[in-house]
Amino acid sequence: MNQAHNQARTTLQHLADNLSRVMQGQEAAIRLLLAAFAGGGHVLLEDVPGTGKTTLAKALAQSCRAEFQRVQFTPDLLPADILGVSVLDPASREFRFTPGPIFCHILLADEINRASPRTQSALLEAMAEAQISVERQLHRLEPPFFVVATQNPVEFHGTYPLPEAQLDRFALRFGLGYVDAEQETAILSAQQREHPLQRLQPCVDLAQILQLQAQTREVAVSDELKRYIVELVRATRRAEGLRLGASPRAALTLMKCAQALALLDGFDFVTPDAIQEIAVPALAHRIALDPQAQFAGLRAETVVEKILRETPVPA
Repeated sequence: MNQAHNQARTTLQHLADNLSRVMQGQEAAIRLLLAAFAGGGHVLLEDVPGTGKTTLAKALAQSCRAEFQRVQFTPDLLPADILGVSVLDPASREFRFTPGPIFCHILLADEINRASPRTQSALLEAMAEAQISVERQLHRLEPPFFVVATQNPVEFHGTYPLPEAQLDRFALRFGLGYVDAEQETAILSAQQREHPLQRLQPCVDLAQILQLQAQTREVAVSDELKRYIVELVRATRRAEGLRLGASPRAALTLMKCAQALALLDGFDFVTPDAIQEIAVPALAHRIALDPQAQFAGLRAETVVEKILRETPVPA
């Protein structure tokens, strides 16, 4: 591993250690978050309230001195509330664009499924191309640009489910889950007087993050593992009980996030283990069950796990 790769790995380790100070017992979620962040993707955190979704996003922004914005998605939220709007300047008598909260490094789209489809779609161009179009003007977003969206999977009143096209823009979807009793007790002790976020110090800067993302793309992926990734994705398109398989974008995501995990684990090449670790959060939200399979209780995660068991792993 060369010096640049070592520096990138050190950056990832510093971030993981810093996040662990705030997120007790969430090592698996931290690995997935950093895999998407280093791989240049976005994440959808789907879990019940109170598990630390917002805290995780804030801790990441605080750890790398990134500009952070939080938008609470509600039914009356408009695209302009996110993107920005042109306002008349009385002095010059010209319209000047006032940037919205999307102009930041890390955007928390809280309860994204509570906003209307029109407002949800305002994020699509930004997430895919790091730019927005407002009133025929193109505005670039400063890198790194990272969206952390949240939604509550057990409450459906007043929500607008994300369509497949928008789900496909998220590199990974995962939850945090409940920690065990010992870790939950440690959380009580850690937050008895103040929240750990209040004393969390930055451990890297934005220049290091950009270098990290560049070095992640340099992690080697063998032709055999590229074919393995493609076989996993193509298997979702012919699996029983599905009406929609994963897209080519899913294969790219799987490769990029596996590169980040390999770097975090100290390798300058991707291993099958990295691909298998990332497969369910990278693919499950991109496939759609047919109504009969859904009624029978089949889960997308189960389909991907079955594909992982049945697809030969390169030697």
